[in-house]
Amino acid sequence: MTPQLLLAAEKESAQVTDWAARIGWVVGLALFVALVYWLMREGWKWRGTLQGDLPELPTAPDDPGPARLTMSGRYHGSTTAGQWLDRIVAHGLGTRSRVELTLTDAGLDVVRPGASDFFVPAAALREARLDKGIAGKVLTEGGLLVVTWAHGDRLIDSGFRSDHAAEHNEWVDTVNSMIETNTREGAER
Repeated sequence: MTPQLLLAAEKESAQVTDWAARIGWVVGLALFVALVYWLMREGWKWRGTLQGDLPELPTAPDDPGPARLTMSGRYHGSTTAGQWLDRIVAHGLGTRSRVELTLTDAGLDVVRPGASDFFVPAAALREARLDKGIAGKVLTEGGLLVVTWAHGDRLIDSGFRSDHAAEHNEWVDTVNSMIETNTREGAER
């Protein structure tokens, strides 16, 4: 026999699969993912407990009046005003969802299918602006409508993105003019 044939005959093929080790790694990885998920869920619940002093969210009045503006899009969450990473999770404010916004003289009605709806009275509105991020959602400059409102003793920023981003400027102008009008009328009284 030639030396090459002799070497080829002596070599054995390597074991293709070590099933016990592979199953062990898969089970270990699954347990790790489950642990991380559980810790994230506990952190979310802990944050909700810390924010337990937040009063119940107001509901829309029976007759809010005619709509000034309407918008459909996405609700990206609420944070403590001025702190775009301090997400508020109490009362479902941390749940991202589809949204239907309606602005009336009475205030801002936030209807969220699959999540809790809430209403921001006109007297509680403080500011509307365009921004680029809120609570883990970062968009292009001006891609997010942020409405600042007072609830209890807190100022809250809520972030919305319209299905038609061109609507954002009209919302900012209308909400801010409504706030100025309410402020002037309050000062005159």
